[in-house]
Amino acid sequence: MFRFKPFIRKFPIHLILSLGGLVMLFPFVWMISSAFKPNLFVIEIPPELFPKDASFENFIQAWNANNFQRYFLNSSLVAVTATFFVVLFSAMAAYAFARFKFPGKEAIFFTFLLVMMVPSIIAIVPQFILMKALNLRNSLWGLILIYVATGLSLNMFLLRGFFEQIPHELEEAVLIDGGNYLTIFGTIILPLSTPALATVSIFSFMGFWDEFVMALTFIDDPAKRTLPIAIALFQGQHGTQWGLVFAASLIALVPVFLFFFSMQRYFVGGLTTGAFKG
Repeated sequence: MFRFKPFIRKFPIHLILSLGGLVMLFPFVWMISSAFKPNLFVIEIPPELFPKDASFENFIQAWNANNFQRYFLNSSLVAVTATFFVVLFSAMAAYAFARFKFPGKEAIFFTFLLVMMVPSIIAIVPQFILMKALNLRNSLWGLILIYVATGLSLNMFLLRGFFEQIPHELEEAVLIDGGNYLTIFGTIILPLSTPALATVSIFSFMGFWDEFVMALTFIDDPAKRTLPIAIALFQGQHGTQWGLVFAASLIALVPVFLFFFSMQRYFVGGLTTGAFKG
């Protein structure tokens, strides 16, 4: 049954939130609209959000310009590989902290937490020296190594809390049947932790895909640049061709959207899990 008084009381709040959402959404809608327009009509006033003569010409030019395809592939390799390894290693470390007892366990865990509190930009110089000493500069695999190392602490912290909620009885049943902890990790922990793994995968992928400072610092070879560097250079070379710049930016957003929507149902479960204890 519809209740009129509660609706009236909450109406101003919903109205303000709706207006705020529209204000935040408008620049993105305008960018999408401009990407389908010739450059002559991008800055017209008032803006035409639904162009009559929409065209994919800007997308075709952006995809074929300035080695954009190579940068796209570089970013795909780096983001996918780094996400896989950081989630795997974080899950293994989180399981060890959640289930095993060993000397210095809490001290080591709090050391990881301290690492999370240090801004990443502070460590850029020692990381640069280390990469140079290991001969990993100008290497996509070196960039992957840095991404994995910097992403371990946060992901391990998130996964440990999730693993601690999994009943011990499931693991004990596997041990009674002759299994070992590796079997438990692969057949019990990981399948039951799909929401949490999806959550850290989304955060990791988005962070690695958009990361700019490390990619700019550690990669000098133009053939090994990632997409954020390419977008910055693209804006410098085509600064007045806004339709072309917006089209390139939208192409860069496609993998993020696809990855997020493919993991969305697990992502929601990962956020809500932990709010309730069974």
